[in-house]
Amino acid sequence: MPGKILVVDDDPDILDAISMILESQGYTVATARDGIEGLATLKAENPDLMILDLMMPKMDGFAVCKELQDPRWAKYKDIPILILTSVREEASRRRYELETGLELDVDDYVEKPMSPDVLLERVGILIKKRKH
Repeated sequence: MPGKILVVDDDPDILDAISMILESQGYTVATARDGIEGLATLKAENPDLMILDLMMPKMDGFAVCKELQDPRWAKYKDIPILILTSVREEASRRRYELETGLELDVDDYVEKPMSPDVLLERVGILIKKRKH
């Protein structure tokens, strides 16, 4: 069984596309449309990996990453985070550091648009890491 993946993105087309790509490879997919829903789904589903968009309404991906630093979320600490966003990586990291004084602690970073092959390759690497 390949594993369960939580995808958090406010764009329904992207959620559909990513879900289809992942499900075609046997992954179970849970989705959420903003950070608040994402954190609730993280608790409910306890996935093997979270794919997170940064720019979302209500609670964005930066806020999710910051929230997960809180000790209350310690039991989810080993769930890898793959950032999938249209924001350039350097800009995102800089913004997060300025806002929080912390380094953006994520396992991988892919800029949209990405090819399905790249997505599956990155997901496979992170899931494998988690299982070991």
